[in-house]
Amino acid sequence: MNKGIQQLFLFVLVAVFMTSCATVRQGEVGVKRKLGKYSDKPITEGLRVFNPFTTRMIKISTQTENLEVGLSIPSKEGLNIRSEVSILYNVLANQAPDLLRNIGPNYEQNVVIPVFRSAVADVSSRFYAKDMHTGERATIERAIRDQMMVYLDGKGIEVEAVLLKSIQMPPSLANAIEEKLEAEQQAQRMEFVLQQAQQQAEQKRIEAKGVRDAQLIIAEGLDANILRFKSIEAFMELSKSPNTKIIVTDGDLPILMESELQQNVNQVRRSKYQ
Repeated sequence: MNKGIQQLFLFVLVAVFMTSCATVRQGEVGVKRKLGKYSDKPITEGLRVFNPFTTRMIKISTQTENLEVGLSIPSKEGLNIRSEVSILYNVLANQAPDLLRNIGPNYEQNVVIPVFRSAVADVSSRFYAKDMHTGERATIERAIRDQMMVYLDGKGIEVEAVLLKSIQMPPSLANAIEEKLEAEQQAQRMEFVLQQAQQQAEQKRIEAKGVRDAQLIIAEGLDANILRFKSIEAFMELSKSPNTKIIVTDGDLPILMESELQQNVNQVRRSKYQ
């Protein structure tokens, strides 16, 4: 009987010891709640002992949490755009007691989601639907995040980023945006073609100007003395030729008769002496 009582007593001691210990892991913070009142000092990772009859240990994750929300986003033109959004946030360890005291453990449903819905409605209504498919998308995400931090300031929650993952527009609007983008691309291609044509025309104009300038320079240099000198050179070259030539000249420029005309002259000479 005594042995059984001892075993029971030992079992109770072990149970009390187990329930009076809590392990706070890395990426967590613990807050003691004694007689319904939260402690002001957060507890970091490690093995912690407390009185299980009067105290509870509330553990909160301080790691980055990914909260995914699906909702309709209003645009500036009054359209509702279906979107899937990821909210990346974390709890600040040093403000965990205030978070539990002022909001409670269901802070995600009670604060984060309502604040996000309000911020996204306020920000997206300042942008057109097409902006969600362009570089303005990142601007919208940052604006939503900044708007949320205005509401969550001092509440122990930090929003790291807001990501618009998927945007589903009405089919008519999506087709209109695609047609507009295609028209803009065609306009850019035509502008490129016109620039090329202008460059080619400018190149030809420069080449023509160069030819004209060269001709003017040559024409200015061809005076009577140069022409007479060239004529003398031509006579000198003709004198070196072994073939018979007929040359008509005015004393300045030599003119060489074509071979067919020369043959006709020779035939006339032969017929005259026959």
